[in-house]
Amino acid sequence: MPAPSHLVDRLTAHGQHHSVMFWDSLTAADQQALAAQLNAIDLDELSALYKGDMDQPDWHELARRAEPPVAMRLADRRSGQGGGLGVTPAEAKKLGKAALDAGKVGVLLVAGGQGSRLGFEKPKGMFPIGPVSDATLFQIHLEKAVALAKRHGVGVPVYLMTSPVTHDDTIEFLNANNRFGLAEDDLFIFCQGTMPAVDMATGKLLLAEKGQLFLSPDGHGGTIAALASFKNAKGEGAIDHMRRRGVENLFYLQVDNPIIPIGDAELIGYHLATKSELTSVAVAKQEPQDKLGNFVMVDGKLCVIEYSDFPDDVADQDDGRGGLRFWAGSIAVHVFGVAFLERMLSMRDALPFHIAKKKVPHINEQGEQVEPAENNALKFERFIFDLLPQAERPIVVEYAEEEIFAPLKNAPGAAKDTPEYVQRFLTGQHRGWLEAAGAHVPQDVTVEISPLWALDAEGVAERVAEQPPALEKDTYLRD
Repeated sequence: MPAPSHLVDRLTAHGQHHSVMFWDSLTAADQQALAAQLNAIDLDELSALYKGDMDQPDWHELARRAEPPVAMRLADRRSGQGGGLGVTPAEAKKLGKAALDAGKVGVLLVAGGQGSRLGFEKPKGMFPIGPVSDATLFQIHLEKAVALAKRHGVGVPVYLMTSPVTHDDTIEFLNANNRFGLAEDDLFIFCQGTMPAVDMATGKLLLAEKGQLFLSPDGHGGTIAALASFKNAKGEGAIDHMRRRGVENLFYLQVDNPIIPIGDAELIGYHLATKSELTSVAVAKQEPQDKLGNFVMVDGKLCVIEYSDFPDDVADQDDGRGGLRFWAGSIAVHVFGVAFLERMLSMRDALPFHIAKKKVPHINEQGEQVEPAENNALKFERFIFDLLPQAERPIVVEYAEEEIFAPLKNAPGAAKDTPEYVQRFLTGQHRGWLEAAGAHVPQDVTVEISPLWALDAEGVAERVAEQPPALEKDTYLRD
């Protein structure tokens, strides 16, 4: 049976009729699945993206008009002063703790990626990263949420976003591990949408298999739509769940960064004290061309300009004091007001697409598998930081890289962001907490702390005061 005429006509009008060239060889179920994928695509939008007809920001022009962001600098945090935000760290911590005590804070954990660059063909959250324990990224993050709930005597719901390629494996893994101690109603798993990849030379849709398009997650900007559109077995969306639980603010992070202080009271407190709708963490760039997005103010609005879109002559500007004028590197850690996200639901399709050139394996017209050696395709993603210009009173808070940013991205052998690199940060963080609390850690000992033993430096100080641990060999501290 040939492909439905209405589908063929629609595809032909956009030069995409090749997508059903293997239709007759597919099973009825595969035909139905392929038709559903094709019908879900806005072909006009896709064509405009490929041709460059969509209204995209001129990032270079915006960068040349930019100013540094309104920020709480690290030096002011460490000195205990109010800095650019007019609120001290002590005041911020008090406000943040009160919000946590009241159950008004949730965690938004983005976990849609696979570990392909790591040679790990499973959800990246399942990667074993614990230097002594082999604890997975999922375990570390979820145990932090459990420990945070215990500290504040109230549930801290985790909203975990998957993608179609990681969703089922993630659910199976977390169920098999009893959600690492999270109560059932404290974990809401939802799935983001996808976008097709197109051939870079022709704009044609690429097939992953004869009956399946090559689809990839639509970027963390897809979070906004997914918060409302995805429903669980009870017919409840993530936004519905937040309303029911009284969650007013979300601590946002990506799954590949295990050293993040989830639910950090000080960060939440700055957000609350300034009545910010969107608070972002920055680390200071070490070099002008560091591969981090740049927080900048343009026409009074905070935004992020990707390093690839930031002109070198702008990045090179100094601040007159020996530092970089545009110092604030984005690490994808934020605090969102839930009311702000609800307001943004009406704009979920308004975020601009970012276009990336990638190597995409695919099926050619002869039905043969092609493994490209060079970039052959365009992928389209939306980024959540593009919400920044829409937010009222957005702020930036600087943290030291070693206390908040060690993302797992690359296979062993790369210069940074490898498993070994991340484990060095983890053990360095945990060693520092123990030594600050007065514990002796021999230099040849690797130590790892489960969040269930102590969540942070404050928790470690309490445990060490009660009973200093014996650290004579590689040790995993866990209750």
